[in-house]
Amino acid sequence: MRSVAILGSTGSIGKSTLKVLEELPDFRVRSLAANGDWKTMLEQVQKWKPARVVMADEGAAKELAKVVPKGVEVKSGAAAVKDLASDPEADTIVAAITGAAGLPASVAAVSAGKRLCLANKEAMVMAGPLLTAGAIETGATILPVDSEHSAVFQAMRAGGQDEIRRVILTASGGPFREWTKEQIEKATPEQALKHPTWQMGAKITIDSATMMNKALEVIEARWLFSLPVEKIAVVIHPQSIVHSMVEFHDASTMAQLGYPDMCIPIRYALTFPKRAPTAFGFFDLAKAHRLDFLPPDVERFPALTHGFEAAKRGGTAGAALNGANEAAVALFLDGKIAFPRIAALAGRALAEHPFHPSPSLDELFATDAWARAFVGREGKD
Repeated sequence: MRSVAILGSTGSIGKSTLKVLEELPDFRVRSLAANGDWKTMLEQVQKWKPARVVMADEGAAKELAKVVPKGVEVKSGAAAVKDLASDPEADTIVAAITGAAGLPASVAAVSAGKRLCLANKEAMVMAGPLLTAGAIETGATILPVDSEHSAVFQAMRAGGQDEIRRVILTASGGPFREWTKEQIEKATPEQALKHPTWQMGAKITIDSATMMNKALEVIEARWLFSLPVEKIAVVIHPQSIVHSMVEFHDASTMAQLGYPDMCIPIRYALTFPKRAPTAFGFFDLAKAHRLDFLPPDVERFPALTHGFEAAKRGGTAGAALNGANEAAVALFLDGKIAFPRIAALAGRALAEHPFHPSPSLDELFATDAWARAFVGREGKD
C-alpha cells in the first residue's frame, strides 16, 4: 500500500490525481493541502478520509476545522504544507501547488527521500540543480507530471543518455497561435484564458497564451534530464496528441501519444516503473487524425527566447524569469498591463537582475523577490 500526499488537491492537477487514484486500489490518501477553497477540500476529506489536511489560508483552515469529521488534523500556513511533504507516513508526494510557492515543499520532499511526482514546473525552473543534486544525495525519485516531460521521460527509455541527439517539446500554440502580432497586442484576459485544447488554471493558461509555459519547460527539461540547452527544441503541434519526442543519433524518433488528459502522466508518475490499466479513453488510431507540426514564431512569442536564454545561463536566471512572469501575469489579469508586456517585463528582469551562477536556496528566493518588485515598479509605467 502506497501512501500519497497531494499538495494542491483542489486545483486541476490535484483533482485529476484523485480521479486517477479511484482506479489504483494499492494507494491511499494520507494528506491533502490547498490554498483557500475549503468547501472543495471538505468534499475531498469526506470522500478520501485523509489523516492530515492543510490550508495555506488561515481563515479557510478555521472554517474547515469546524466541519471536518473527527480525527482529521487541520493546520494552516506554508510551513504546515512543507511538513506534509516530509511526513514519514507519506512515501509519495504529488506537488501541484502553482508557482514559486510550491518550491519549499518540493525541496522538503527531496530532502526526505520521497517519490516526488512533480507537476510544479516552477520548482525545477528556479532550483533545478539543487533538486537534482538533492535527489542523488537522499535517494529521492523525481518523476515529471507535466505531459511534455512525462512524454520525454517515457521516450528516453528507448535508448541511452549518450544516444540522444535532441529532445523535442511540443506546444499547442495557445489561443493566439494564428493571430497576427497586431491582434496579439490588443488581446484581453478573457481571450487569453480560452485555451483551445486544455482545461487549466488561469496562470498556466496565460502562460500558454504567451508561450512562457514552453519557455519554462525548456528550463525544466535542461535540469530534469541533464541536457545542454542545445539539445532541446520546441515545435508547435496544435492537436496536442504528440506530447513530446526524443530524437536519437540513429535517426529514430520516439514519441508518446495520447489524448490531452493529465490523468495519463499522473498515473504513470504514480505507478512507475509499472503501467496501471485504466478505463479512461484510449487514443483511437483507426479514426482519421491530423498531426501538424510547425516552427514557433519567436517574433510573436518572444517569451520562448527568454526561456532558452535562462536555461543556458543557469544560476539565478530561471528564478528571475519565473518570478517576473508570475508578477506580470497577475498585473495582466488585473487589467493593469497589456498582453505583450508580460514577456517584455519578464525579459527585462532576466537581463537586469543581479545574476549569481551558483545560488543557494535563500539567494534564489531573494532573486524571486527582486524580480517581482522589479515588475511591480516597471509595470506602473
